[in-house]
Amino acid sequence: MKKRKKYGAASVVLALGLLAPAVLPTAAGAEDRDVVKLRILETTDVHMNLVNYDYFKDSPTNEFGLSKTARLIEQARAEQPNTLLFDNGDLIQGTPLGDYVAKVKPLQDGEVHPAVKLLHLLKYDAATVGNHEFNYGLDFLNEVYDDAKLPIVNANVYRDDHDQNPDNDVNYFTPYQILEKEVVDEDGEKHTLKIGVIGFVPPQIMDWDKANLQGKVIAKDIVQSAQKYIPKMKAEGADLIVVLSHSGIETGGNIPNMENASYYLTQIPGVDAVLTGHQHKKFPALPGTTPDFPDGNGINNETGTINGVPVTMPGSWGDTLGVIDLTVEQVDGKWKVTQAKAQLRPVYDKATKTPLVDSDPAVEQAIQAEHEATIQYVRSPVGKTTSPINSYFALIKDDPSVQIVTNAQKWYVEKMLKGTKYEGLPVLSAGAPFKAGGRGGASYYTDIPAGEIAIKNVADLYLYPNTVYALKITGAELKEWLEWSAGQFNQIDPNKTDVQPLVNNDFPTYNFDIIDGVTYEIDVTEPAKYDKNQNVINPNANRIKNLKFEGKPVTPNMEFIVATNNYRATTNRIINPGGKNTILAAPDENRQVIIDYIRENGTINPSADGNWRFAPVKGKAPVTVTFESSPEAQKYLPQDGSIRYVTALPSGFAQYEFALPLWKEEKPNPPKQPEKPTTPPGQVKKVYWDGVELKKGQIGRLTVQKPINLWKRTKDGRLVFVRILQPGEVYRVYGYDARFGGQYAVGGGYYVTDIDTHIRYETPSKEKLKQANGW
Repeated sequence: MKKRKKYGAASVVLALGLLAPAVLPTAAGAEDRDVVKLRILETTDVHMNLVNYDYFKDSPTNEFGLSKTARLIEQARAEQPNTLLFDNGDLIQGTPLGDYVAKVKPLQDGEVHPAVKLLHLLKYDAATVGNHEFNYGLDFLNEVYDDAKLPIVNANVYRDDHDQNPDNDVNYFTPYQILEKEVVDEDGEKHTLKIGVIGFVPPQIMDWDKANLQGKVIAKDIVQSAQKYIPKMKAEGADLIVVLSHSGIETGGNIPNMENASYYLTQIPGVDAVLTGHQHKKFPALPGTTPDFPDGNGINNETGTINGVPVTMPGSWGDTLGVIDLTVEQVDGKWKVTQAKAQLRPVYDKATKTPLVDSDPAVEQAIQAEHEATIQYVRSPVGKTTSPINSYFALIKDDPSVQIVTNAQKWYVEKMLKGTKYEGLPVLSAGAPFKAGGRGGASYYTDIPAGEIAIKNVADLYLYPNTVYALKITGAELKEWLEWSAGQFNQIDPNKTDVQPLVNNDFPTYNFDIIDGVTYEIDVTEPAKYDKNQNVINPNANRIKNLKFEGKPVTPNMEFIVATNNYRATTNRIINPGGKNTILAAPDENRQVIIDYIRENGTINPSADGNWRFAPVKGKAPVTVTFESSPEAQKYLPQDGSIRYVTALPSGFAQYEFALPLWKEEKPNPPKQPEKPTTPPGQVKKVYWDGVELKKGQIGRLTVQKPINLWKRTKDGRLVFVRILQPGEVYRVYGYDARFGGQYAVGGGYYVTDIDTHIRYETPSKEKLKQANGW
């Protein structure tokens, strides 16, 4: 008789850092139980980053790529042969490689998609679909996965039979699969475990990809779908159930059709592990990092469990591998999980900027042809730019990376509306900074150098394969749209002297719409009216101030056309519920429109028109706010010192600060009108320079040639914005400060930046200076 490993119930319960989901009975034969160590691996939100190559920067990277994750998978399998590997969706869209095989050289029947090639190569056991799987339409999605030699599961998307009877709805995908996995127990015996695998996607796909899905499929509530199918899976003999949930983690309450429902899946009886994604965040937290999902409400980052169930969310782009280790014991003829722990393994150490694994050459070779063709595609030129285009400051001021997008959309929609009843209406254009750090990390910014613009640069400006839409809205709806967008910012206390963080990191930057064609100010001392999900949280809030069109106030009954994209048009229920305001649903992608716009213009000047700014703060002292951006942003800091670098952060970001404008616009005394050079009896003779008195201490004068900021120096040496000086204004100069790019002192603690293209500086003769100063 072979010697058995002894795993009594007491040792299970007392195991340090591990979980005992159920207290097992203490039976006489406890030491004879069969014990299996089972490992579950997860990738999610790879977004076609199949190799460690950044197509937008056109260079290799150490920070992400499935070819890197493959090495972690290899290591994890070597440690534990009883291993299952799953992909949690958002696999086939996200980089120019995805666009190339979907749009440029479309996948043909019989051809295997490069992502599917890697699912086979790396021996994935099953996969589910994410919301971005639907971006290219159902026909393409079907073509991708009809060659898959592994189960693709999803249980909450159904065919639309148009009969309004939910009882006879048919699943679009295989809802679940029960895998028979041969495993070896701790004593070397073989067993067959029946592993049930089920998948879910946010029901919001019906809004996000309405044009692709309406009338073809319907999506149902995630939790309700799980409650329907998990008992069936158990009844069909599943020993364990693994949920592939392409849905995030939120704890605010289980509401119908919620987008991020994974937390509530852990509360369903019979669920043994939940693999999550969608939010591009990490759970459990990597050692030494701030948790994306803090402990509490059943969340435990140390064990990697939620409500006692092991959970992983391994970031995005193949930057991390999710690992769940289960101890499974056979009790009374049934397999039960007695211990569980989850962890994440990254491909790159952000703190030390060190790669932790190499890229797998087998992965690179498997998709070499598609990869090289994509590189050639993204290098194709479309035009030129006269200056750099970057998004480092897109959240704190009007930005050229958004301006190009809105200009192109406006150009396209105006052409499309010619000859229609809408031709006479003013066309505005809405755009958002897609790459502005956030969950994408400190390198997730657009940075295009001056010179040639290639397709890779346009793809960097506009990440998604959206199509152009146009909405007809009123002035009142326009203001509400902007009120929601202004949720990007935290509320600032004007009475605080300490610096305050400006950006609300819970508000996705791709929802921060800038609407060009009107001017407006954002008052961040007011609370936000809407949350990120478009729910009213402060009905009386009024952040949008001085909303004007062609210099005149926008009134509630004015009418506008707004150029936007299908995603915004179908998800913005504040201004377009049910699509009531849609007047144009064009077939052309926004990205192609930008390419055509640049090609038609040849050379573009990517300067922002400054149509929005922060409203002046009603306070006695300057209010300084901070925000995070890439360390690379330092090379684009404005010469006037209005934005200042503060420090590097452990996250890889850098902290910057600037002062919000003050409400009270103080002005220096303007120079007096020319006076007659006469000296009244008993007074000291005045000295004149070009008909204007030369004051004691004056060293020169400056004339404003282009609009430029006037600054006030604070007691601690910082510069605070006062107002914009206009061409033709003339000021006496009393000194020069080399800090902040060089500043001319114009008296009273006021300064103007030394920018020779915006001002002209002159000095009087030495003789006049001598006379005026009594030298």
